[in-house]
Amino acid sequence: MKCPACSNLENRVIDSRLNKEGNSTRRRRECISCNERFTTYERVEKSLPCIIKKDGRREEFNREKILSGVKKACQKRPISVKQIEMLVDSVEQYCQDLGEKEISAVIAGEKIVKELYNLDDVAYVRFASVYRSFKDVNEFMVELKDILKNKEHEKHN
Repeated sequence: MKCPACSNLENRVIDSRLNKEGNSTRRRRECISCNERFTTYERVEKSLPCIIKKDGRREEFNREKILSGVKKACQKRPISVKQIEMLVDSVEQYCQDLGEKEISAVIAGEKIVKELYNLDDVAYVRFASVYRSFKDVNEFMVELKDILKNKEHEKHN
């Protein structure tokens, strides 16, 4: 592992901890050269499907891209980093569990939208407005009205 301060490749692990879910290990490291301390995370590399974009292009599954989009949607909302990472974990696991070599971006996108819908209304609307590319304000308003109607229905049940 390259030191972020001096780029030296020699370091030692001074502490290792398994996360609560048991799917990653946090390692605290110290550079042999400059004594800089830094943290790395280790997780099992999963066999994830290739994503088929709307225009037919194919991309590798990119957890960081999903994480970035979800973080943007959740900005200035009362949502913890842990909640965001759990959401992305859920999407990643869902895509892996499909057992396919390739999946449509729509499948992954709809899973993200569903997870955000259950997490936070504002984050959901933010993500959905970009993901679904509403053509005009009327389409956007229809979506908002559906959310409000569903939330009102959930309150009464």
